[in-house]
Amino acid sequence: MNKYLRQLFTAVIVLFTILGLSSTMITAIRANKLNNDPRNQRGLYHEFNAPRGSILASDGTVMAKSDPVNDPFAYQRSYSNGPLYAPVTGYFSISQRADRGIEDSRNKLLTGESNQLFWQQFKSLFTGSANKGASIETSIDPKLQQVAFSQMAGKNGSVVALDPKTNRILAMVSTPSYDPNVLASHDTTKVNRDYQHLTSDESNPMLNRAISELYPPGSSFKTVVATAALESGKYQLDTRIPAGASYTLPNTNTKLTNTTSAANGGEDGKISFEDALAYSSNTAFAQLGGALGAQTIQDTAKKFGFGSSIQIDGSNSTGAPMQAIASKFPDNPSPDRLGLASIGQGDTQETPLQNAMIAAAIANGGTLMRPTLVDRVRSSDLSVISQTNPSVMSQPMSKDTASKLTEMMKAVITKENPNLAIPGVSVAAKTGTAQIGTNNQSIDAWIMGFAPADDPKIAVAVVVHNTDKAGSLAAGPIMRAMMKEALGK
Repeated sequence: MNKYLRQLFTAVIVLFTILGLSSTMITAIRANKLNNDPRNQRGLYHEFNAPRGSILASDGTVMAKSDPVNDPFAYQRSYSNGPLYAPVTGYFSISQRADRGIEDSRNKLLTGESNQLFWQQFKSLFTGSANKGASIETSIDPKLQQVAFSQMAGKNGSVVALDPKTNRILAMVSTPSYDPNVLASHDTTKVNRDYQHLTSDESNPMLNRAISELYPPGSSFKTVVATAALESGKYQLDTRIPAGASYTLPNTNTKLTNTTSAANGGEDGKISFEDALAYSSNTAFAQLGGALGAQTIQDTAKKFGFGSSIQIDGSNSTGAPMQAIASKFPDNPSPDRLGLASIGQGDTQETPLQNAMIAAAIANGGTLMRPTLVDRVRSSDLSVISQTNPSVMSQPMSKDTASKLTEMMKAVITKENPNLAIPGVSVAAKTGTAQIGTNNQSIDAWIMGFAPADDPKIAVAVVVHNTDKAGSLAAGPIMRAMMKEALGK
């Protein structure tokens, strides 16, 4: 009898051991994988049965919130003026969960699952109340966002506005856009159908062009080359540099020309450095790029952020970090490719955010601040969990160089583009007209700049993709409208 009891006891112990190991595998080792499995409906109901935190503009305008509803999911995500703020908010969906924007970069805080909300979680555990998510207060100025969005109606491109002293993102618009509300529905069939429609749309409305698309910057890149030249100590505003009506790229038959005769320089074939930027002389800057050398320009571009992705918001502890893709200046280009790259064509590519950051660095006396999108995070009891403080990203130039560049960029308006002037305000800017498409039949139109030039409050970059107008005509009025709104003009 004792023999059978021992065998039974052993069997029970073995079974309990197997049960314990399997439970440990499920609840601990495989927990994250099972929670993230799209077939796990428990995780889905868990996320939707708690009030997700709101996403707010800088003035308290609600961009995204969760409303109680009478269905199995308990809460419905809604987006006020969805297409306007879509690049900022992203969306939260029963099929895709948190995707893009703040919804993704601050997902763990919005759901209330972040370790930063430990005491709130502890309180909810004992009171039985719902674990409410944190609210995210962004730096977005609703008025500037609306002006940019309205100005870009019917256009393909992006607008980015920064506070140059801090690089808080004041506006971030991408067009065409989409409505996150259609993806926030609780009708799975409809959500999947609408998602498929959006992702297959040739205009790619879900792409945040401000940080996730590269464009040839055209002559707006001349600000980077001008920075490299001034920092070398070999050039001043009145230094006369080679220009001419045309310039044949080295070892080719390709001739660069200028759009205005003023950009050609004098009878000696030279032009002052200031006028070369003011009149956007292609022949001058292609030759200047060759004289400086690719490494010098590339080193300067890297100080502005080229060659590396730029983190804008979030971290692995809060969600999926929001990052801008790396802007590009070519490595070891041939002499002819260097000439093209120096005027923002060929292999040079930028995001709109990067171009706004260049303008901001010049405006801020040569100091480039790290761009941010979130000002602070609050728990459901309104206490501040975290607050973003401005931080220096790099020092692309000296204060003296920034001052000289500012004078050169003011001349771009006063000498070549008086139509973009704002009465009573000194504006510094640089236009760009990049040829694109088959046989260069189309244009990416750019402008970047800041105002007031003597005490900058706003830095702006605008790109209008695939247009038939120059940067001063297609993008210039948009920048002007943004500046007027920011300065109350």
